[in-house]
Amino acid sequence: MEAYIITGASKGIGNALSRQLTDKGHQVYGIARSFSEDWPGTKPFEFDLLNTSDIPELMGRIFDLISEDVTSLTLINNAGTISPIGFAENNQAAEVSNSVTLNLTAPMITSGAFISLAADFAAQKRIINISSGAGRKAYEGWSSYCAGKAGLDHFSLCLAKEYKDIKTMSIAPGIIDTGMQEKIRESSETDFPMIENFKMYKNQGMLSTPDQTAEQLIRLLEREDFKVLETITDIRDYV
Repeated sequence: MEAYIITGASKGIGNALSRQLTDKGHQVYGIARSFSEDWPGTKPFEFDLLNTSDIPELMGRIFDLISEDVTSLTLINNAGTISPIGFAENNQAAEVSNSVTLNLTAPMITSGAFISLAADFAAQKRIINISSGAGRKAYEGWSSYCAGKAGLDHFSLCLAKEYKDIKTMSIAPGIIDTGMQEKIRESSETDFPMIENFKMYKNQGMLSTPDQTAEQLIRLLEREDFKVLETITDIRDYV
């Protein structure tokens, strides 16, 4: 049996991963601000990741429930936000702070707690950071999001050097039909000059579904050569 800890587990990719991994017979512990009654995993933890000082205690409570005989332990840092959308001078200080906290600081703290708590487990250990192409290419109107995801990529590279026994990957999952995409399409051309491209992606059926993306991620995790794959990668390179 394998154990998974997934942030942003109540919606989108996180929810699809929770369901598909549970269907495979694995332990799945979800972290999100709220959950529906039919969430499919082992146990949900309602928690706001903006409360970063409480993350280590939360991770401790999760690890108390994980079976000692699991064959692998995987943390999937999936929670994130596209807000604020707009040019830097117009972005509110609190929104910028929340963006960097959710997209970068929280995954860093969650990963640190995971590494410490997993040290006594003999299981294979993996940290999967859900990044974005926006961390590797600049977009007008997405300065906070781009900066957070770029930081997440570089943090992943640091972990790969610091912890040879833990496979760390930062994966861009492609363009997915989630609430984040809805928020992008609801923005203005003034705030996000590329908005028409993203409306076209939706209208022409170019978006992947959360289920399709979850399937691709799980296939990637199950690859025999997973341990030697590049730290910074794009899921579309393995389709």
